[in-house]
Amino acid sequence: QVQLVESGGGLVQPGGSLRLSCAASGFTRDWYAIGWFRQAPGKEREGVSCISKSTGSTYYADSVKGRFTISRDNANNTVYLQMNSLEPEDTAVYYCAARQWGLSPLLICTTGRIDYWGKGTLVTVSS
Repeated sequence: QVQLVESGGGLVQPGGSLRLSCAASGFTRDWYAIGWFRQAPGKEREGVSCISKSTGSTYYADSVKGRFTISRDNANNTVYLQMNSLEPEDTAVYYCAARQWGLSPLLICTTGRIDYWGKGTLVTVSS
């Protein structure tokens, strides 16, 4: 069955960096796009960044523009989220999510139209 396995979360000081990885497997129909979503305690889920597998087109939430970079390794079915200049407000559980049908990364991230979710990895930004 489909699996999305996140890794790379942890504790980091403000201003530090982390790189999250999402390994996708088990798709009978190839995934169309993968996104990173996050949810902090007491807050709604937020689409952080999404990327199209074929075109590489991307979307970033305003809150992470200029600090986070999403990328893909199609040969290994892996998507990365490089997070720099981390702030305490970035503390959340980060989820990898996949969509199998065509939709722009912007709409995927802003509407949460997702077919599969990973279990999440915790990112804590604290001194």
